[in-house]
Amino acid sequence: MNSKVNVFALPEGNGVRKSSIAEHNLTPNQIVALLDKYIIGQRDAKKSVAIALRNRLRRQNVSDELRDEIMPNNIIMIGPTGVGKTEIARRLAKLAKAPFVKVEASKFTEVGYVGRDVESMIRDLVDQSVAMVRSEKSEEVREKAALLVEERLLDILLPPVAQSQESLDDEADSEGEALATLSTEEGDPSVEANRRSRRKMLERLRNGKLEDRQIEMDISGDSPGGGMMQIFGPLGQMEEIGGMMQDLMSGLPRKRKKRRVTIAEARKLLEQEEVQKLIDMESVVKEAINKVEQSGIVFIDEIDKIAAPSTGAGGKGPDVSREGVQRDLLPIVEGSNVATKHGMVKTDHVLFIASGAFHVAKPSDLIPELQGRFPIRVELKSLTEEDFFLILTQPKNALIKQYTALLATEGVELSFSEGAIREIARIAAQVNESVENIGARRLHTILTNLLEELMFNIPENVSDEKIEIDEAMVKEKLNHVVADRDLSQYIL
Repeated sequence: MNSKVNVFALPEGNGVRKSSIAEHNLTPNQIVALLDKYIIGQRDAKKSVAIALRNRLRRQNVSDELRDEIMPNNIIMIGPTGVGKTEIARRLAKLAKAPFVKVEASKFTEVGYVGRDVESMIRDLVDQSVAMVRSEKSEEVREKAALLVEERLLDILLPPVAQSQESLDDEADSEGEALATLSTEEGDPSVEANRRSRRKMLERLRNGKLEDRQIEMDISGDSPGGGMMQIFGPLGQMEEIGGMMQDLMSGLPRKRKKRRVTIAEARKLLEQEEVQKLIDMESVVKEAINKVEQSGIVFIDEIDKIAAPSTGAGGKGPDVSREGVQRDLLPIVEGSNVATKHGMVKTDHVLFIASGAFHVAKPSDLIPELQGRFPIRVELKSLTEEDFFLILTQPKNALIKQYTALLATEGVELSFSEGAIREIARIAAQVNESVENIGARRLHTILTNLLEELMFNIPENVSDEKIEIDEAMVKEKLNHVVADRDLSQYIL
């Protein structure tokens, strides 16, 4: 790796951990190469998101005076459904290990109407970030928690011997008397025997010899209120009240109940409790909010549904609240403070990626102010027959590989000839042209119809351990459906 390109000296005091940047120090070409493992084609879109991700890394190395002035270049992806818009954004977030949330613009309404307010997307992003950081912290303390769990299980299986003294009710009157009492116990045979027994029990516990043994233990019940109370309201005002109520309820003691469980079950339950005790939630929330503000990604799908198509003088105007949603969305994309139950969050440097088919409306039908906040526009191309063939074979999560893995669990080795795969790709392209273009999702429909009988009969009525799908079988199963246009509209 070229150190001149990839290694950055991060300035001190920028609020971002060095490790979080260094771990994901990818060049734009490397980002595109990694996206290529899951998404076929769409080179322009991949380049745009790769540059946007790399610019975040570059921004961390800019001087303090300019760093806050550099705004993210938000992106609009334009293209039909099923060509990879959502997958590109989701994979990008996984590469960056950044908080990511996908929302649909059509679910939001203008303030004053029934529906979700646009600020809820930031609250969802913060919740997702908190869960992500908490999971990372849990892994860090899991080893220590495991030792504490062993100690608690030992206390249940073989409690320590009580202190040996003539009368447990007589307490020491002074510190000296207490020390004298402790010193007399050191040679107590019962205590020594108990310690030896506990060591043996611990060895059996670690060797997994007691996993099926049942014990009775106290289990933490739900927190007061049962987590059932939710408060809804506009503009985040009720969000703050809900956060305060949650903090208030969390301070109350939790109910505990007796349950008989196996050692294996007890280990999991106790580990959750110990991990929770070892995690500092204040630092988790602080880091989570920082992740959102510095590297959060919001993917807004179907943004064309809130764009009012231009109409003539006698034409029908836009549906109620479409333009209102855009105006509510504008300050979030522009950069503002949003109240969440974890605190205030600034959206100035959150990356927004919007997408839409724009069959009816055009990007220019968005209000000018919002257009200006999405300066990068990239068009995704419709998928061709060759693209479908590559989608079926090349990606790590290709559909052919998925079905092969599913049937392998039943002891059946499924394989496809190249001719069969090319025929599936041809049918997918043909149906998309003649019925409705739903992109790569058409492959799910075709493969489901092709393998339906096989999937239904395995393992009862199929004796062969190896099954090959060839071109003739694909034609026999699907060509009559494709030929009947009325039938293909319902089946394919």
